[in-house]
Amino acid sequence: MAIRKKSTKNPPVLSHEFVLQNHADIVSCVAMVFLLGLMFEITAKASVIFVTLQYNVTLPATEEQATESASLYYYGIKDLATVFFYMLVAIIIHAIIQEYVLDKINRRMHFSKTKHSKFNESGQLSAFYLFACVWGTFILISENYISDPTILWRAYPHNLMTFQMKFFYISQLAYWLHAFPELYFQKTKKEDIPRQLVYIGLYLFHIAGAYLLNLNHLGLVLLVLHYFVEFLFHISRLFYFSDEKYQKGFSLWAVLFVLGRLLTLILSVLTVGFGLARAENQKLDFSTGNFNVLAVRIVVLASICITQAFMMWKFINFQLRRWREHSSFQAPVVKKKPTVTKGRSARKGTENGVNGTVTSSGADSPRNRKEKSS
Repeated sequence: MAIRKKSTKNPPVLSHEFVLQNHADIVSCVAMVFLLGLMFEITAKASVIFVTLQYNVTLPATEEQATESASLYYYGIKDLATVFFYMLVAIIIHAIIQEYVLDKINRRMHFSKTKHSKFNESGQLSAFYLFACVWGTFILISENYISDPTILWRAYPHNLMTFQMKFFYISQLAYWLHAFPELYFQKTKKEDIPRQLVYIGLYLFHIAGAYLLNLNHLGLVLLVLHYFVEFLFHISRLFYFSDEKYQKGFSLWAVLFVLGRLLTLILSVLTVGFGLARAENQKLDFSTGNFNVLAVRIVVLASICITQAFMMWKFINFQLRRWREHSSFQAPVVKKKPTVTKGRSARKGTENGVNGTVTSSGADSPRNRKEKSS
């Protein structure tokens, strides 16, 4: 009876594109389950919680503001289901951008592994920052934030939000939550995971804090300001990968980064330290969403200031590292002087002339040899 030998071949390794396509298909099927649930009466009530915004309130029309009733929203526990659904949507959009845009550019440019991962990171984040910055600017203009800055603290608590405002915050939370499974899907290096977890956690902490403490007006302004600066950095890095001589974008980003930190601190102190501190209603009330008390204001300002200081510290280290690399690259190479060896070669040099060069007065010159032969 013949004994079969065990195969020594290695199992097939799944490619990165196959893993991305596989998880995108699974997530798409899960999202379609919620969408299809809207079509049936039995599952419609459960699917609505995931797909549509919850906790809406219809305010009657007033003679001064509008002729029609307005629908506003507040937050609640059901928002977690909505955030989960749009997290799935964010994963699908991430996979589409990766497969149909970034992977095609990577094949043409032939990046190294390090540049490949950084290019994918900047490509995804630049698309998100651009979309969120344009969307947030539209909300700021439509709700007159630019013409009247006192709206940041006036009539606090801002527990009622427009549809655009609440959907913006739901989308922000969903996007940054989707970044956690993307660390596995994108096969992020172990040494890069702590850095990724830190800034994902900072985004979720500040966005959720502004959302839950009813500081959504201030949070929106600070997010748009921060996203614009970050978009400039990542788009400059994309141009740098295509042409390493491109450095102008980083110089502009460095200036705007410092200005962005200063504006963030000024707006935060102006809103929380002065505007809310002078408000009449300064009692903690969970039913109305009023968190305007001294302890909460101190925690909010401390968290913003510590985060800005941490970002400035990382920025200074980044600039110093770039300056060292640039200075070492342009440092002139010092040529070593030729050393004179002692011994036989030195005696031979003195016989032939100065430093080994043949002179006309030497004994072996062609003229002397001719006179000897004659």
